[in-house]
Amino acid sequence: MNVHRAKRGFGWGIIATLAMSTLMLVGFLTGAAPMPRPIPEAVVSLVVGDVAPPIRMLSAVSAHLFYGGVFGALLAVTVDRMSARTGLALGVALWIAMGVVVLPLVGWGFFGVGVTPKIAAATLVLHLIYGGVLGWALDRTSEATTSTTATAG
Repeated sequence: MNVHRAKRGFGWGIIATLAMSTLMLVGFLTGAAPMPRPIPEAVVSLVVGDVAPPIRMLSAVSAHLFYGGVFGALLAVTVDRMSARTGLALGVALWIAMGVVVLPLVGWGFFGVGVTPKIAAATLVLHLIYGGVLGWALDRTSEATTSTTATAG
């Protein structure tokens, strides 16, 4: 495994998660988000039970950033030719996994339609932002790394 690529992917995965989370936060602050609560918070509540809100939110944010970083690292080490399209494909795959596994586990039904069908569309947009930012950033930084290496050699 290329540790440099994994670290770069992890870092960009966190950045992409922050981009996705910023839009999610704006949705909650404006009342536009169709979810009853942030999905990472619902997952943390499912796993650890009822804990104090500050601990629950800190755990939710930490977990969300961590698994965003992990999937960024996995993408970086498994795909040789990176592109925004590759990142978007990862975003769609993660959205499907979330919609089929995670949302039913937290009691919202497949893709959240047990609460409202709007959750499916909103979470797709969020995952496309994550994947698009991740793929674009990894593509841009791999070109910079490749051209720097080629110039130095």
